[in-house]
Amino acid sequence: MRHLEQQEERRLALQARLDSMKTQAERNRLGQFATPFPLAGDILEYAKTTFPKGMPVRFLDPAIGTGSFYSAFLRVFGDITVQWAVGYEVDKHYSLPARELWNKYPLEIRMEDFIRAEPPTDESNKATLVICNPPYVRHHHMKGTEKERLHSLLSMRQGVSLSGLSGLYCYFLCLSKDWMARDATAGWLIPSEFMDVNYGTALKQFLLDRTTLLHIHRFSPEDIQFSDALVSSAVVWFRNATPPQDHHVRFTFGGSLLRPVIEQEYPVNVLRQIGKWTSLPRVHSQGSLGRSSWVIGDFFDVKRGIATGANEFFVLSSEEVLRRGIPQEFLIPILPSPRYLRSDLIDSNETGVPQIERQAFLFSSNLSEEQIRKEYPPVWRYLQEGREQGIPERYICRNRDPWYSQEKRAVAPFLCTYMGRSNRQRNSRPFRFILNRSRAIAGNVYLMLYPKSWVKRRMIEDPCLVEAVWCAFNTIPIESLLGKGRVYGGGLHKIEPKELLHAPAESIASLLHHHVEPRSVQMTLFDP
Repeated sequence: MRHLEQQEERRLALQARLDSMKTQAERNRLGQFATPFPLAGDILEYAKTTFPKGMPVRFLDPAIGTGSFYSAFLRVFGDITVQWAVGYEVDKHYSLPARELWNKYPLEIRMEDFIRAEPPTDESNKATLVICNPPYVRHHHMKGTEKERLHSLLSMRQGVSLSGLSGLYCYFLCLSKDWMARDATAGWLIPSEFMDVNYGTALKQFLLDRTTLLHIHRFSPEDIQFSDALVSSAVVWFRNATPPQDHHVRFTFGGSLLRPVIEQEYPVNVLRQIGKWTSLPRVHSQGSLGRSSWVIGDFFDVKRGIATGANEFFVLSSEEVLRRGIPQEFLIPILPSPRYLRSDLIDSNETGVPQIERQAFLFSSNLSEEQIRKEYPPVWRYLQEGREQGIPERYICRNRDPWYSQEKRAVAPFLCTYMGRSNRQRNSRPFRFILNRSRAIAGNVYLMLYPKSWVKRRMIEDPCLVEAVWCAFNTIPIESLLGKGRVYGGGLHKIEPKELLHAPAESIASLLHHHVEPRSVQMTLFDP
């Protein structure tokens, strides 16, 4: 075993040297994040426990890099006869040195792109164990022609139609099925985001219909697996076989793959009904898997805050407004970033401006530049500065007429922060609900909650309801909100408008108990 430890030390040194020769931005674009060896060891240890007895060992890593998984494979499967081991690596920056590193070991490193290689047709040439940390290349870094090729290829081979928003790792995973022998085992270290987002729907369907999905372990978002990538990770295990009747899938969370904090099994037919798999395993029993009796969308419309296209130019402090001499008719009060709000209750002065330390104003006007030049010279000089900075050419701005005219948005009495971090030790909530008693609008780091018409009427009739509803927002269990949103590495949680609409609102319903109107009436009387 000592020679394997020395070989791993050489591999780690090689990995560090090769990574240092690329910029972080380049590696991010190419999705190159090497698997830490302790994690690779856990994955191979787990693979050995699930590997069918008597099945020949044929190892495949479709994105081998310098060979972290192969190094762990040698340690864990060292007492088992291995028929062959193959790794694919398209980047010669890694594949050439890796070939030299492993040239005395029975590993064939093929310097080609796995998703362009032809899969074997003979069963004996197919892998029985596939272990991979595929490149985490986001869809916007993929060329349109490559997306079209992969979409067509996957549709032809597996009958799967992935969304154009899918990352490269989704194609790697689905296409690997052609390389797997019957009953072969696969373990994939991939971002857990597929469990939440819309583009992950097709991938989840593939796992449920085209494979026997065995186990998904999701690491705690606070426990980042990659030191150079803020991404929340999961390990997905499946077998190349048709799922048996009444098949159950094991979900685990937290701790390590070998020693998770919590676990639960779910029938496949139940998983088909659950939109967000990051809500699994559930710590507490929640009864029916159906929706809550009442959700936020029954009482409120939710919209993302305004996108200005250039906050650094259009959002001005009080001091800057005075210095530039910009009249009030060009300005709309706007809330600053949530980190600058010390209180979740925003009061206002007699003009409706928020009573907060960092007052801010959004510039907006429908007047032409020529009219502004003639009647408001200070404002015209301000706009010329924007032109010099190239603000009118930015995407959002160039699609407005005039380019400095902001989207018209009504003031929302309730706001929710769009993202945040949770800290259970400090009992902090990742999403803050804010009561806005000012006439300030909010930027796109907030979600704006507008009461439906009948709720608004009730609040006008009984003003005490406003603060009571705000308090009710803050009683929504943290787990319920986290289950609706999505999570990223480092414990960063995000929630979109449609996701917040489906958060439970039993406490709000109880406040409005005899005021609550049937959903069928709501939908016919009021705009959604």
